[in-house]
Amino acid sequence: MRILRFFMGNSHSGSDMSVIVGAGQFIAQRVTRRITYYYTSRTPGGDTPSPPTISPTSSHLDAPFPSPSYSLSTPLLPDLPSHHDVSSIPTHSALDVPSLSPSSPSYSPRPLLLLFPWLGARPGAMVKYRDLYLERGLDILSVESTVWHFLWPRWGLEYGAEVLELLDDPRFKGRPLLVHTFSIGGYTFTQLLSQMVREPHKYPGLAQRVVGHVYDSLVVGSLEHMATGLGKTLFPRMEPLVRYTALLYFWLFKSQTVHYYDNSVQVFYNSPVTAPALFFFCENDALCDPVAMEAVLDFWRKRGVAVENRKWKESVHAAHLRCHPEDYLSTLENFFHSLNIAPLRAKM
Repeated sequence: MRILRFFMGNSHSGSDMSVIVGAGQFIAQRVTRRITYYYTSRTPGGDTPSPPTISPTSSHLDAPFPSPSYSLSTPLLPDLPSHHDVSSIPTHSALDVPSLSPSSPSYSPRPLLLLFPWLGARPGAMVKYRDLYLERGLDILSVESTVWHFLWPRWGLEYGAEVLELLDDPRFKGRPLLVHTFSIGGYTFTQLLSQMVREPHKYPGLAQRVVGHVYDSLVVGSLEHMATGLGKTLFPRMEPLVRYTALLYFWLFKSQTVHYYDNSVQVFYNSPVTAPALFFFCENDALCDPVAMEAVLDFWRKRGVAVENRKWKESVHAAHLRCHPEDYLSTLENFFHSLNIAPLRAKM
């Protein structure tokens, strides 16, 4: 039953339901079945929901990153993404989300983080990353991936178009964007990039709205790496069988899979997003060829992209924060300092 639920995804959409999270400080609003919007629910010292905007004088990001006093659960388990970390207190619906008009003198768009979790990410693990951004004044649009977005790339492209259309929603349009992807989340984000390249007239200026992007455990390398990633992520105990089955599948449906993957690689290499980037990876990751990863970094640097990276000799795929908490947080903090956007550029 768990396997069936994993492949089919959530059976309910809950697109009009919001719940309070983070001790009442934030609201989680299900936008679609796999996309959730997190935003600040209270004004400083107040009890009413605040608009999804932020003033330049806000001090949400002035505080340093917290000392790592927690541990994360192992992420590479086929547990269906859900929201058990949120309370069941219903609040206002999507139509009730307050907003300010861009013509208002006090209007200043609150930065929006596009968060792309790894496949089957557990809520207890993602909440640590989520809170890092929420507590610093960013709203979050969490975009979950399914295995079918990868196995049948056309569906992944359709999903990418769905996310891009959502970014044109009045709640999100015109807001500065940050991107943080994990593992297969990097592939899903690449599908957004592919759509932007295919139809640039539909998304004018969107690439320029991205002020920074972070890639944690990007799956890079051959089809073997992709097949290995599926096995280790979906059914670790049957990883060899899943890997060989995936390779057979890629061969049988080459025109519907491999050709799309090759195009996605080229799109990522020549990404329309040229904002500063940060990569986290390790040498012992079976899902990431470190030589191929270094080639991506060198290529981007030659294109003029400001690229930073933190590589470990030994770590765990999509669990670098758990394995190297202080190093991970300090690297992320320094990257934030380099971004020329308020309030991220404020001293922490």
